[in-house]
Amino acid sequence: MVDAVVSVAVQKLGEFLIQEVNQHLCLKAEVQWLQNDLLYMQSFLKDAEERQVGDHRVRQWVFDIKSVANDAVAILETYSLEAGEGDDDGFASRLKACACACICRKEVKSYKVSKQIQSLKKRLKDISHKRQTYDIRSIDTIPGEGPSNQPNNRSAMVRTLTSYVDDQDQIFVGFQDVVEGLLAEILKAEPHRRVISIYGMGGLGKTTLAKKLYHSPDIVSSFQKRTWMCVSQEYNTMDLLMHIIKSIQGSDRETVDPSEKKTEIDLVRDLQNLLKGEKYLVVVDDLWHRKDWQRLNIAFPDSKNGSRIIITTRNHDVAERADNKGFVHKLRDLNQEESWDLFCKKLLDVQVMVPTMKKLAKDMVDKCGGLPLAIVVLSGLLSHKRGIEQWQKVKDHLWKNIKSDSEKDSVPISYILSLSYDDLPTELKKYFLYFGIFPEDSVIDAGNIMRLWMAEGFIPNGEERMEDVAEGFLNELIRRSLVQVAGTYWEEVTECRIHDLLRDLAVDKASEVNFFGIYDQRKNSISPLCFRHVIHGQAQTYLSLDLSNLKLRSVLFFDRDFHKLSLIKFRNQFQHMYVLYLDSRGDNTSVVPDAIGSLYHLKFLRLRGISDLPSSIGNLKNLQTLDVYNNGKPCQLPPETANLVNLRHLYVQYSEPLKGINKLTSLQVLRDICCDQWKDVDPVDLVNLRELRMNKIEKSYSLNNISSLKSLSTLELASDESFPALEFLSCCQKLQKLLLYGRIEKLPPFPNSITMMTLAFSELMEDPMPILGMLPNLRDLQLDGAYEGKEITCSDNSFSQLEFLRLEGLWDLERWDLGTSAMPLIKGLSIHYCSELKEIPERMKDVERI
Repeated sequence: MVDAVVSVAVQKLGEFLIQEVNQHLCLKAEVQWLQNDLLYMQSFLKDAEERQVGDHRVRQWVFDIKSVANDAVAILETYSLEAGEGDDDGFASRLKACACACICRKEVKSYKVSKQIQSLKKRLKDISHKRQTYDIRSIDTIPGEGPSNQPNNRSAMVRTLTSYVDDQDQIFVGFQDVVEGLLAEILKAEPHRRVISIYGMGGLGKTTLAKKLYHSPDIVSSFQKRTWMCVSQEYNTMDLLMHIIKSIQGSDRETVDPSEKKTEIDLVRDLQNLLKGEKYLVVVDDLWHRKDWQRLNIAFPDSKNGSRIIITTRNHDVAERADNKGFVHKLRDLNQEESWDLFCKKLLDVQVMVPTMKKLAKDMVDKCGGLPLAIVVLSGLLSHKRGIEQWQKVKDHLWKNIKSDSEKDSVPISYILSLSYDDLPTELKKYFLYFGIFPEDSVIDAGNIMRLWMAEGFIPNGEERMEDVAEGFLNELIRRSLVQVAGTYWEEVTECRIHDLLRDLAVDKASEVNFFGIYDQRKNSISPLCFRHVIHGQAQTYLSLDLSNLKLRSVLFFDRDFHKLSLIKFRNQFQHMYVLYLDSRGDNTSVVPDAIGSLYHLKFLRLRGISDLPSSIGNLKNLQTLDVYNNGKPCQLPPETANLVNLRHLYVQYSEPLKGINKLTSLQVLRDICCDQWKDVDPVDLVNLRELRMNKIEKSYSLNNISSLKSLSTLELASDESFPALEFLSCCQKLQKLLLYGRIEKLPPFPNSITMMTLAFSELMEDPMPILGMLPNLRDLQLDGAYEGKEITCSDNSFSQLEFLRLEGLWDLERWDLGTSAMPLIKGLSIHYCSELKEIPERMKDVERI
């Protein structure tokens, strides 16, 4: 993945040549030479990356190139920042004499940079000599590169829309009998609390089976409380208990209030009290050791009312000993017919299979050993191979790794997963490896990982929006079945996850190429060859290491107990950093040091448990994402935040109006802003704002200035009272997604561009369907407490594009009239809490419930 580092360096050098050195010819020549040499070296990197796994000399060579590329970027970025500051001081507020002094200072800085680049040139010449010694060849001379391994056209990938299908339905080919049997055990009329254990090897689908049970309508209606917990090998008991308590309470907060200093015993008692007398179902997913279950078991009381616990594990002993009166199910392999059915359902285009290809595919599927994960990944691999010849090559690779046992021949799942990774285009590999950074069994916010990719420099600025490019790459990984969809909202992937076997692969491959290093808590060490550090615990001990010579680019903390930011040596160790990611509980006492303002190169900043930010935050001119959460409480943003001219995503629930917000002209997403903070904003300069989410809107306010947001595509407005006039919406001609939470006295005219709409707590007295039904592009409609009348009418030819309809909380609704030609494309229907609606239209009875 060093290729990505060098690509960023080459791009930065090119930008520098255009923007900074027009009047410094000597420096321009040095930078041009460096860019050309790095571009030349780039052609050898693929061969080197493939060979570095087995040759420590080549591995060091790759590291040396990455070091030069990183140093080049650091030198140029530092120069640009210092030169910019000089301009501000010299030309904005100084007289001519001071301006001359500034020019002199700039010449000195140029001379300094020139000397630094000369040093890099010497290092590159030495690297070039070693390349010849180690016989590292150009990519152009490497034979056998198949089409699937060539870098994809980025624009084509951006335009590719993922046609993912619910993994639960697809992976459960042939398991319906298992579901029915386990449902019978769970719902059996046995008052004592029982444990239902599901065990089997990795990749069999234990978690997906448990999800199928968890979401079963019979289970939902039978248990008052349901919650899901994932234990994994890296679990933290306190976090698990707090997660369950939060889930049962239905809290909006990230965790139980960290200001309440509680022990594990306190949390166990809290959970016992919450569950006492309740009929509950708890899923304990991915349990590895008996001792882990023994610690958790005491938190779940037996109220003798039929409560149940479902455990999934690879360990037979854990399953058998979880409950001596429980039920144990060993998950079987898929048989031949089921395996083929699953493969075909996951293949992107079954029609391409001619008879010869079909025979090849059946042979390969038979060697997957009936493991759903192996079959699904194989299907994703073959979906991107074209023609008999390419499918035959995949089969030939698999046949070299067949393992025989007493029952059948099969290919180890680890090899199938590795083959699928090796087949990825070089451009796509770094995006997959990044998933290995997150803790095992994590549900990953899709927007979060895409913003991290942007900050890492994976996605340079171009004609396409970086967010769109990132979404294209995520979708491609989903299409290849390397990443699973964990949550969707309005046709977009909002959450994703990676199977733990694939995460293991990502961690191993990342280690081979020094893509990231995970801090070893036992040895108190981390690889010095990595510029990206990941800390899953003991952050304070990690910070005791000497990191000053590493020139780190990214540090990601996943230590829920760490909140002492004062321990981070910003100026000495982290000054070259692009990403600072802090995922902790926070304790509302964390203080962000002023020194954070020295991280001039920072592009992504995520903090937790922070009540205010220092004014020095305004120095972070390269920042793209600012994500601060204070356990549900407002955070104080300094006025200097308005200086973050490259900020694209602002996720902060802040307390005071942010003056000068219109200066943030790069802003793409603005969430959690109060109307008080918006009312005096002139948004005409926010030309890139795509998403706005505003709350605490009062009827006396005017929202008309929102119509000035010419790029706005998503708008969410929330009011605790009646909305002010909403006529401005008709001017938002690019608006696609609209969410309105609050009382609406009369529906306004809506733009025809709207594709998805939610009206909640609107308390409308007039039937909204005649107006909404005329929107020509509306595909998804949700009405939640939006209408207080007794009848809705969807006339002929209305809702011509509607695919999904959700009716909730329409307590007085008694009748629904549906024209024969209305909603011709309807796919999904959800009706909840409409107790007076005794019957739905005949045509809707066959529509799938969502």
